[in-house]
Amino acid sequence: MASGSTTDAFHTWLKPRLQGSLPGRDAHNQMLPEPADNSPELPRNSIDSSGHPSGVLVPIFPEDTGHLSVILTLRTDSIRHAGQISFPGGRSDTGETTVETALRETHEEIGIPASEIEVAGTLSPFYLYRTHNRITPVIGILDKKPQMERNEAEVAEIITVRLDDLLSQNSLKREKWELSNATYWVPYWDFHRVPLWGATAMMMSELLEIYREFLEE
Repeated sequence: MASGSTTDAFHTWLKPRLQGSLPGRDAHNQMLPEPADNSPELPRNSIDSSGHPSGVLVPIFPEDTGHLSVILTLRTDSIRHAGQISFPGGRSDTGETTVETALRETHEEIGIPASEIEVAGTLSPFYLYRTHNRITPVIGILDKKPQMERNEAEVAEIITVRLDDLLSQNSLKREKWELSNATYWVPYWDFHRVPLWGATAMMMSELLEIYREFLEE
């Protein structure tokens, strides 16, 4: 299937799909660290009406081969969530919608203008209890791989990965880690020298559940 038709088909299918019931918490919990060695359980209330409004963009584009890829960023060591893989985004300014936040932050962080992004809709809001943020993941569709320029103060690296590769069981790992003076079994994707885990992995899990539905249509 040609790249344009792949993107068009997914975009056409996705818009009405996002208006329906979403996988939400069930998908999030698939990537939630599980306690080990009598460590306390992490909060599972990942969908919450409280928290400061925040927006992240989930930018999807077609490769020349027709595969759909998603864009991620590796945060610099000087900002919040330092050294972790995340979607571009941040806290909303006063009077700003979460969609506007996601588009603004994406332009600021990796240089993609809003005019090149077609917003397909949003995934389930995600409450990040550690920072008291209520994050709305906004799915943005691009018709080709965009020209990108990273903000060196915030982004150490721009990363792209195929959705099909994330669906592969070969890239999904589970290890015992020490987190906040406790021990957890942590699921993560192993496609980069830095693992994709935590809140971003939980949001990605919902996207992949929906993408899997598309492939099965």
